[in-house]
Amino acid sequence: MSRWFEQHEALLHKAMDACARRYAWSAWPESPSSKIHGEDKPAAGQARFEALLNGDFPLQQPGEAGRLGEEVSPYTSEPLGVRYPRMDISQLYRSVSAARPAWAAASPRTRVGLCLEILHRCGEQLFENAHATMHTSGQSYVMAFAGSGANALDRGLEALVYAHKAMADVPATARWERQFGRDGMASLDKHYRLVPRGIGVVICCATFPLWNTYPALCASLATGNPVVLKPHPAAVLPVAMVVKVCREVLAEAGFDPNLVSLVADTRMAPPRWN
Repeated sequence: MSRWFEQHEALLHKAMDACARRYAWSAWPESPSSKIHGEDKPAAGQARFEALLNGDFPLQQPGEAGRLGEEVSPYTSEPLGVRYPRMDISQLYRSVSAARPAWAAASPRTRVGLCLEILHRCGEQLFENAHATMHTSGQSYVMAFAGSGANALDRGLEALVYAHKAMADVPATARWERQFGRDGMASLDKHYRLVPRGIGVVICCATFPLWNTYPALCASLATGNPVVLKPHPAAVLPVAMVVKVCREVLAEAGFDPNLVSLVADTRMAPPRWN
């Protein structure tokens, strides 16, 4: 939405400057220290993480055919007990395809603003996602907070900057003229339209689940392409938390939330992509 672009425009311009001049800068603090965040945020984040355990993850998608989940904490050796939608891929993709035209027709400013809001809200859940990353990938608390949190968000913002720049570099119209011989003049009024490429499937890794997720998500979504996120069976929760944020932001903006979806699986039963 335009208001989100305006709300986060200063952040975008700072990131554009950092990308152009290549200096060290981060939009999010990479340390979870209570000296930076205070005492309340870390405790609240841990409590929100623990509230997700041993239950159905709050995510509803078209084509759900039951629930699954096999994550085990490397720290406690206990199952997390979180269950995610088991998807009928064909039905999900029909819904994703139906959502594409309105998103493709949205202005780049609208799409970039929406992605900025997604990054902002994901930045607000760094602590619970750090615990989710710890108890799935096995990273330490500090490394989970940085590598699947602040640093990964920076990578998403960087990808968003380059997507924004690439789209802004394409003019809406152009006047082309060329002289042919002494008396001949060719004139063309050109109109340019940004055309998305299709559905982006993002394969998320097990070690830092969001390290490549944020940049792939932002690059695809900002340029008009729906995104399907496929997490590793051992590290679904961090990715599911991001998908939930994306779908909430899309719905608030009046777009189909199926523009971002989750396809979780197990080692013994991978999804069938027909």
